[in-house]
Amino acid sequence: MKKRKIGTTDLEVSEIGLGCMSLGTDQNYATQIIDAALDAGINYFDTADLYDKGLNEQFVGNAIKHRRNDLILATKAGNRFERDKEGWEWDPSKKHIKSAVKDSLTRLQTDYIDLYQLHGGTIEDPIDETIEAFEELKQEGVIRHYGISSIRPNVIKEYVKRSNVESVMMQYSLLDRRAEEWFSLLDDHQTSVVARGPLAKGLLAKKPLSAAGEKIQKDGYLDYTFEELKVVLDKLSSHDEFKRPLSELALHYCLAHPTVAAVVCGASSIEQIEDNVRAVETNPLTEEQVTLLKSLTKASTYEQHRS
Repeated sequence: MKKRKIGTTDLEVSEIGLGCMSLGTDQNYATQIIDAALDAGINYFDTADLYDKGLNEQFVGNAIKHRRNDLILATKAGNRFERDKEGWEWDPSKKHIKSAVKDSLTRLQTDYIDLYQLHGGTIEDPIDETIEAFEELKQEGVIRHYGISSIRPNVIKEYVKRSNVESVMMQYSLLDRRAEEWFSLLDDHQTSVVARGPLAKGLLAKKPLSAAGEKIQKDGYLDYTFEELKVVLDKLSSHDEFKRPLSELALHYCLAHPTVAAVVCGASSIEQIEDNVRAVETNPLTEEQVTLLKSLTKASTYEQHRS
């Protein structure tokens, strides 16, 4: 599989990454999924301490400990929780981050994290303190690089301006193009996008629209009403210019933008991994096809959290 570099780092990640949140709560099955992903050429794995309150990291750690050097490992911090209590609290403090990383390292059974990400963020956070925590962790050698996971415009701008973030993880797909507003800024700072949700909750996958969840059937998806979804998905599926599965269009659309280092897809089955890998190994889109796809979909803008 083709690889791309994240930001200015030496992290060469597969164009498809595995989002580990959907691995489930069975260690054996989670290990099978991770092994299948590695065997298919995926080397980028993204988890977070919050997923199943540490259990997901634990599963990932058990699965990769004998193959740690074969992969790029990303996790996230910023949500303070206790395993035996419900809920969690947002805590981007230096004290919490430097404590959380130790717990993640233990669960992941590794002595370093390739990409450590702030799992959210608000403009009211002590941003300089948070940055200081990541920089110190780099100096200590327990993380190689750091990024943020956020689509809040004011947060993105502040971290890009004030820190050495190498990546911004953002929800991005043909049906959610809000991230594109920030590509030029990120390019100027040599910061990559890691795209999550490229299949838009399965709307751009193989399942029919009629199988969409009750909320989507009632309220639509982001700027699209349910009726608009029917129209746009029909256009994308039937247009003479494409003649390829929606999932191929969706993944290649994200990867057509050089700002994007990788698209992170969840997978609850080996078949889904194989489908996604097969999709990105087909021919990329032409510039004309990308322009056409933009004309068929909404550009959209993230209206909140702007300064």
